Amino acid sequence: MPRLALYALIVCVLAVAAAVVSFTRGSWLGIVWVLLAGLSSNMCWYYVKRGKQEKSVTG
Repeated sequence: MPRLALYALIVCVLAVAAAVVSFTRGSWLGIVWVLLAGLSSNMCWYYVKRGKQEKSVTG
């Protein structure tokens, strides 16, 4: 797994945890964390796919 994909995955997991904590405390700030989790999840998939593509091109 490429390094940037791993970082994006870590950010995604932390954002989900922050969203859960925010919603359990009754804060609507959790919506921002959910959006950040979605963004970082998409970044993770992008970097994984790009890494596989580069790996297949180089052999």
